[in-house]
Amino acid sequence: MRHVTRLSTLLALGLLSQAPALQAKNLVFCSEGSPAGFDTAQYTSATDNDAAEPIYNRLVEFERGGTAVHPALATKWEVSDDGLRYTFHLRPGVKFHANKAFTPSRDFNADDVLFTFNRMLDKDQPFRKAYPTEFPYFVSMGLDKNIAQVEKTGPLTVVFTLNKVDAAFIQNLAMSFASILSAEYAETLLASGRPSDINQQPIGTGPFVFQRYQKDSQIRFKGNKNYWAPEQVKIDNLVFSINTDPSVRIQKLRRNECQVTLHPRPADLPALKADGKLQVMQQPGFNLGYIAYNTQHPPFDRLEVRQAMDMAVNKKAIIQAVYQDSGQLAVNAMPPTQWSYDSSLKDAHFDPEKARQLLQQAGVKPGTEVTLWAMPVQRPYNPNAKLMAEMLQADWNKLGFKVRIVSYEWGEYLKRMKSGEHDIALIGWTGDNGDPDNWLGTLYNCDAIGSNNYSLWCDPQYDSLVKQAKQVTDREQRTALYQQAQQRLKQQVPITPVAHSTVNQPLSIKVADFKVSPFGRNNFSGVSVD
Repeated sequence: MRHVTRLSTLLALGLLSQAPALQAKNLVFCSEGSPAGFDTAQYTSATDNDAAEPIYNRLVEFERGGTAVHPALATKWEVSDDGLRYTFHLRPGVKFHANKAFTPSRDFNADDVLFTFNRMLDKDQPFRKAYPTEFPYFVSMGLDKNIAQVEKTGPLTVVFTLNKVDAAFIQNLAMSFASILSAEYAETLLASGRPSDINQQPIGTGPFVFQRYQKDSQIRFKGNKNYWAPEQVKIDNLVFSINTDPSVRIQKLRRNECQVTLHPRPADLPALKADGKLQVMQQPGFNLGYIAYNTQHPPFDRLEVRQAMDMAVNKKAIIQAVYQDSGQLAVNAMPPTQWSYDSSLKDAHFDPEKARQLLQQAGVKPGTEVTLWAMPVQRPYNPNAKLMAEMLQADWNKLGFKVRIVSYEWGEYLKRMKSGEHDIALIGWTGDNGDPDNWLGTLYNCDAIGSNNYSLWCDPQYDSLVKQAKQVTDREQRTALYQQAQQRLKQQVPITPVAHSTVNQPLSIKVADFKVSPFGRNNFSGVSVD
């Protein structure tokens, strides 16, 4: 019976459709959600970025399993003495993928870099006009204002000129939003009146070629036979099997219907670790689960109300029930493993009685209705948002609020939060590039309102500190400024940090060379399966 189940699963995935595929190296990844698309510049969630990761390359990329940056589509780069000009020398002979509608006529070159970045910079760029979209990372990090121009000085040479020094610039270019697109493919789509296909029929230079996507079911990729680093392509067929239920993902892993999965429930870990056919890779989480107060919605526009909510959060009870053995109490707006972390900061004491007094002094009437948004997906930074929301609901109801829990499909959840529909929301972050700006700038500064600043909080004093820190390159100076910013944020309480968690990655013992990313990405370049 087990053999029949396995066979039927492979047939359903299309991995046994032809006899030669029996000899192919196939890997199935049990993912946890359907991506909104594959145009990485549009999205910030791990679900979207994971789905696009196999397809693309960037000028520079993070080493697998680490935070160091190494050459990718750029073989080397130089920075001018004033820190404002970055000259990238591009890799020759790199091939773009093809699909039914497009066959490239040339190799990757400087024009593709210009298209990729000018689409984000120039609102009048023709493709941008035909396919208008938002670029949340690009904007929230201020790159739309700081990149003065991108120019090619040769077929394989590109120069970025900045208005101000950006100490995190190279790290930022290794992030998913900076994936390089084909200018020639964009021209083809524009001419045929189908520019949005860049999001649903993606073309890149990466180790895997996109085949097809069925929402809530699967994404299929083939190994790229023309990849510029052929030693990194060890899988013939890569399949993302989409399963929102963590128990289903674990069942499929145990039956070898998938070989890698993610986000196991804490209660499942002992059995997974005891299974001789599986391995569970662990790594301290570079993440934060937190509560975001919409500071533009009364009564949360008042500091004393946010202070009251914060001191009524029973973090220890939440960590015990929600995170179990995988959670560590969070005090700060970023994890303690991030350099410049201010370890002197302390939480307000858990004090519901004082919280009630603050609310009374602020004139908040008993029975005031508020919405608490609960994430519909699991993340290491929040393995059970529904349970956390119910615990917070009970605590805050005791303060006199009438708390209503709200949830939406993940893409809709993020979209509605960006527009500020929520009162309070459960959300979190896994670091993207190892730089403090990816936390303190990307999540909480004024530029990030409408993208990743879910508190819609804009504090001029805080903003000035974060922007100053980004414009100096000396780490000690940056640390001093970032610590002042952390102190200001803690005082103003736009968020309540709840927990950091250990990342647990279950996979089959047949899988080799998989690396757990500190940034929460699932990368199958260089991975093999027996």
